[in-house]
Amino acid sequence: MTEPTRNGVVPWPLEDAARYRERGWWRDRPLGEYVLDAADRNPDKTALVSGPLRLTYRELVERADAAAERILALGLKPDDRVLVQLPNDWQFVVFALACFRSGVIPVMALPAHRHHELTYLAELAEVVAIAVPDRIKDFDHQALAEKVAATAPVVRWILTTGETRAPAISLDDLLAAPENPGARERIDALAPHPDSPACFLLSGGTTGLPKLITRTHNDYAYNVVATAVVSGLTSDTVYLGTLPASHNFPLACPGVLGTLFVGGTAVMLPSPEPVRGFATIAKEKVTIASAVPAVAQRWIDHRREVGAESLASLQVLQVGGSRMPDELAARVRPELGATLQQVFGMAEGLINMTRLDDPDDVIVSTQGRPVSDGDEIRVVDADGKDVPDGTPGLILTRGPYTPRGYYRAPEHNERAFVDGWYGSGDVVVRRSDGNLVVHGREKDLVNRGGEKISAEEVENIVYRLESVELAAAVGMPDPVLGERLCLYVELRPGADLDLETVRAFMTEEGVAAFKLPERLEVLDTLPLTKVGKIDKKLLREDVAGKLAPAV
Repeated sequence: MTEPTRNGVVPWPLEDAARYRERGWWRDRPLGEYVLDAADRNPDKTALVSGPLRLTYRELVERADAAAERILALGLKPDDRVLVQLPNDWQFVVFALACFRSGVIPVMALPAHRHHELTYLAELAEVVAIAVPDRIKDFDHQALAEKVAATAPVVRWILTTGETRAPAISLDDLLAAPENPGARERIDALAPHPDSPACFLLSGGTTGLPKLITRTHNDYAYNVVATAVVSGLTSDTVYLGTLPASHNFPLACPGVLGTLFVGGTAVMLPSPEPVRGFATIAKEKVTIASAVPAVAQRWIDHRREVGAESLASLQVLQVGGSRMPDELAARVRPELGATLQQVFGMAEGLINMTRLDDPDDVIVSTQGRPVSDGDEIRVVDADGKDVPDGTPGLILTRGPYTPRGYYRAPEHNERAFVDGWYGSGDVVVRRSDGNLVVHGREKDLVNRGGEKISAEEVENIVYRLESVELAAAVGMPDPVLGERLCLYVELRPGADLDLETVRAFMTEEGVAAFKLPERLEVLDTLPLTKVGKIDKKLLREDVAGKLAPAV
């Protein structure tokens, strides 16, 4: 690692690292080598399907290594950071593999992010390049990247798929089939150190904008391998990726990477819309897919309209991102014909899963247990004291794929990481059988169908409106998404405000659409706690009460 990166990364304790190697959890191999292994075993097997494009393993690794060479020839260097905002398509997969092979570090942004988020990430990670599509639907991502580059002068290159206009460089050309053989041997010679960062994932961002999570080749490879084992992936697996692949869940739990590690086939779709999703499952004989609860609900509703015949090949439906209601979980197997696998995890590391052979009460009513024997879990009260099984408490964790701190965030690390234990803010109950039941969150975070919204971030933007005296963003219950965002405001004398104005202002500020409030409550005075803070507990109860007849 170069000095700036090294100074921002919290190192793994030497004793822990030695133990993880001794147990075989860390194998000291870069991520890309696992995909090369699959290509060596079965080079002519279909590795990736994206629209009309089908790539064999040979074609996939040849493109990735050729792209790695072209990226380096462009002027990027190992350890340089590149902001990646690509949708679910072949370009995302090939570019990610090219980064893993070359040592360039992708910063995994979401397609929904806008100028507000991307500029922050570009400056925090000191990215030298931004990779974007030309457009998604009616939104011009290339123009967005140009605006970010103008704000963050460290950005030197804009890489664009589709129609590219100057000064951007065609990412499609960089990812094209190789012209000259032999890239693999040349890239092998540049293999990144397995303890160096493989990628930066984004935190849920409970204290403002997202934090960067450093995932090394060693820890992230084990994350992929461990979840692939628990999910039963084999070379016969056909995985359907419909959730944004830059999320940890569809990328590596086990997701696209897990499928490629075992020699299966990864099928990419830009959205989980059920009509196209069902047609793709039938056409490609998909065996496993991942979803958030809202998507699972839509799939069940759609199946009732069209029947289950198109889902005959689907064996497993993973559901994670937010807590799945038990009533919905109980409908997956009888309505979709697939085994439900509940997934409760975090980009910061720990992944819990129900097992495919668990009894129905475990699959329906819990969020599973850790995927690794190396995962350590404590459930504690507000004073940090361990509570007995069956008692709600805050989860603390550490293990071979849970990093020991965020990137360049020392103050937050002091709060979130204590003696090597990471506290996510999730409130759970650990049953006597070791399975966890998620009860909610301590932190000020709204979970909208798996997309995490920081209340503080929203409030900071709303305070830019001259009419607003006080603001509080809270989650309101929603039967489909779990939560939606409700904004409470106290206005300055004589001012008025409506929801459309707030949403338009935040959109103009470059905020992602999923973070926009969906309800506005204007109060004469916001309630305060005894210490003078806005009483969000009362506000949550207030909006829940107003919605109660509709929930």
